[in-house]
Amino acid sequence: MLNQTASALTVKHTGVFGLVGERSFLSLGLSCLFPGDSHEYEVFRFALAQNQDIPKLVPQVDMVDTSSSFAMTYAFCSQFSKGVYAIMGLYDRRTVNMLMSFCGSLHVCFVTPSFPVQTNNQFVLQLRPQLQEPLMALLEHFYWTRFVYMYSSESGLAVLQRILDTAAERSWQVTSVNLDSLTEPAFIKLLADLDYKKDFQIIIDCELKRLNYILNLIAAQKRNLKNYHYILANLGFLDLNVTEFQKLGPNVTGFQLVNRSDPAVQKINQNWLDFDNKDLKVARRRLKYTGALTYDGVSVMATAFQNLRRQRIDISRRGNAGECLANPPAPWGQGIDIQRALQQVRLEGLTGHVQFDERGHRTNYTLTVMELSHIGPRKIGFWNEKRGYVNTAIYRPMQEEFYNVQNKTYIVTTILEAPYMMLKKNHEQFWGNDKYEGYCAELAAEIAKHVGFTYRLELVGDGKYGARDAETKMWNGMVGELVYGKADMAVAPLTITLVREQVIDFTKPFMSLGISIMIKKPTKSKPGVFSFLDPLAYEIWMCIVFAYIGVSVVLFLVSRFSPYEWNGEESDDEDETAQGQNQNQQKEKETPEYTNDFGIFNSLWFSLGAFMQQGCDISPRSLSGRIVGGVWWFFTLIIISSYTANLAAFLTVERMVSPIESAEDLAKQTEIAYGTLDGGSTKEFFRRSKIAVFEKMWSYMRSADPSVFVKSTSEGMIRVRKSKGKYAYLLESSMNEYIEQRKPCDTMKVGGNLDSKGYGVATPKGSPLRNPVNLAVLKLNEQGLLDKLKNRWWYDKGECGTGGGDSKDKTSALSLSNVAGVFYILIGGLGLAMLVALVEFCYKSRIESRRMKELIDAAMMSTSLGLGGENGRVVAHDFPKAGAQGLPCMSKAAGLGLSSTGM
Repeated sequence: MLNQTASALTVKHTGVFGLVGERSFLSLGLSCLFPGDSHEYEVFRFALAQNQDIPKLVPQVDMVDTSSSFAMTYAFCSQFSKGVYAIMGLYDRRTVNMLMSFCGSLHVCFVTPSFPVQTNNQFVLQLRPQLQEPLMALLEHFYWTRFVYMYSSESGLAVLQRILDTAAERSWQVTSVNLDSLTEPAFIKLLADLDYKKDFQIIIDCELKRLNYILNLIAAQKRNLKNYHYILANLGFLDLNVTEFQKLGPNVTGFQLVNRSDPAVQKINQNWLDFDNKDLKVARRRLKYTGALTYDGVSVMATAFQNLRRQRIDISRRGNAGECLANPPAPWGQGIDIQRALQQVRLEGLTGHVQFDERGHRTNYTLTVMELSHIGPRKIGFWNEKRGYVNTAIYRPMQEEFYNVQNKTYIVTTILEAPYMMLKKNHEQFWGNDKYEGYCAELAAEIAKHVGFTYRLELVGDGKYGARDAETKMWNGMVGELVYGKADMAVAPLTITLVREQVIDFTKPFMSLGISIMIKKPTKSKPGVFSFLDPLAYEIWMCIVFAYIGVSVVLFLVSRFSPYEWNGEESDDEDETAQGQNQNQQKEKETPEYTNDFGIFNSLWFSLGAFMQQGCDISPRSLSGRIVGGVWWFFTLIIISSYTANLAAFLTVERMVSPIESAEDLAKQTEIAYGTLDGGSTKEFFRRSKIAVFEKMWSYMRSADPSVFVKSTSEGMIRVRKSKGKYAYLLESSMNEYIEQRKPCDTMKVGGNLDSKGYGVATPKGSPLRNPVNLAVLKLNEQGLLDKLKNRWWYDKGECGTGGGDSKDKTSALSLSNVAGVFYILIGGLGLAMLVALVEFCYKSRIESRRMKELIDAAMMSTSLGLGGENGRVVAHDFPKAGAQGLPCMSKAAGLGLSSTGM
């Protein structure tokens, strides 16, 4: 803790207030950390000279040690006894409580640009805004959950309390360091410990002088600060001397209270530089934010007393000014009027809008959020009470950014993942970037050519893409190398996600994709013997059979009932018996005989002929029969046309029957296991998803034993191929399509993509490479080069032919296996016909043989009885009439007669 002497300045004011024309004295007290030649004291005198439109202010200076309670008490009482109306000055943390006690007891307003304190004392007006809310807003914006808070006891205790309260609610990991208790060697050792523990997120909260000293001390260590992010809890970001600190490339964010681009501020700053003071012993410099607060303090007091004079309020102090150490103390009666007048001031000062709440704290103020880039400070946003933190991210012109990144060598981190980044077969013969080939290798070369920089490819140390550890909150993989400054850019199949975008910057996507399902390609289903039946489902074939039988029966019935289907014929059969002694020739005329063509067998034959598109010799003559035939012909027309339309595809394409077709199929079964890459964006997608199907899949994957997660994509591919269809791997569709093109061509992508996302080139937050690389990616996309690269590495170099070698629309000539069933039916039909003919022949032969035996027996009996004809001859008409309808050979024998041998 520095013990400095300061001065308390009092200013006497002569003028008339209200209706009273007496002399009254106004005293403005200032207590500084530095002697009378300090920056705040000089600005105070400059402000008095600038306010010429108010009554003349005569300063009176009292030198005082602000850290001494006795000295501060003596100075305060001395000023009060002289009849002061208000005191303006700085305080020390060891005397601030004493000053506030005096002000509250004596009703004397104390206007200060010092660090704000938590108090409800309305007589203490604090010009400096509080930093708790803006700082918490930045922590929320940057998603800090683990950081180091370095503070000084003067101004950081209130902020530390707020941080610790929030950390307890949100489980933050906060390490607090009191700078007052550290020596320079201890601080250097602390820096080494932070680097070892990888505590790269640091807040520094102290006054300007100490903050400059700390930053220069850090810069003197010559450490690589690209992986560090500092937040400076100070309102004078542009007042810092960061020339050496900036060269180390840290990521620095801070606050700026004074808007130096405001013309009014620029004018006053120029007047300050021109201000002539013979007593000045230090070189004139531009206004710091503490000086701007002092200037606004004088303006507030001047405005308040002008308002009192316009309102003609008498605030004169007659007689003895009073003793501040009286017991009990006697408060000043007009102190309330002064306090109200000061609290009601509204003005636009050097520090923006100046307004106080009922507790004397600044309100309705705006802070500019600054960032230290490689070429200097720049504005990235602002904070106010109504809108919170607003990120504006105003970048420099593109030409300037391109110029600043050209002719430099950058480290590009990547990962071995075919076909994005691969080692050449003879990579031992090459050096540097020439050892690698692949989509991302050529993409990095094209980007470097367009932007104009050189680069060095380096493989990520842990072989991971990048995820935050749940316990340590540290990033690993390529994302971690960017966050912690080990690489300048990542060119790899790195998925753009929300959590990654919060810590690094991505360009526009160079490839769009989604999560897809990889399974082992099922064996092709060989066409069966009866594959010609496949165009129609088996239930349709059964319905056709029943329809055929039903139509035949209906046709038979309507033909029986309809009189138009019956044919009437008259037949005369004359049976003449020329032989026989007691028989006379007679002619018998039979009754008319009616016939019907559509018996049950003919009906079946008619329906079959119509269905086979062949027709029949008979056709219905009645209206009812023709209706049945017409609707059956229409039915067969549609069925045969549909069958013919599908027959070609079913006979020429060998189909693969996949066990799953979508994520829903995976979720509702347990036979096939499925998993993702461990530590990738796909796993993170399922972990965060709120969709019921994906939640069910994540619950299974998380609890599966053995684990379904794999360490690399190649491991997942091997597991799919060796699982015999019992494992499905969830990965990006682009990688899935590439593996499908690799031998042995036994994997396939099924279903659509589960989501939509993209791969992007990544850079650290605020990197000057981000915008030039982003423009280069857009240009390459518009030129069609990105599509050419994908075709080259996915399909031109594919090993399975176009479409993976097994395109679903691939056709080929019919083979015997496709139509074997037709031949089987033909051969079976011919064999069946021959068998039926043989059965008919045997059956008919047996009947005729029995009949012939009966005839022969009858002839022999007639001969033996002497009833036969001449010479034992049997005449044909002696046989029954039915005998003439026998076999042809038998009929001929009957016609010629059978002669007897007379044996």
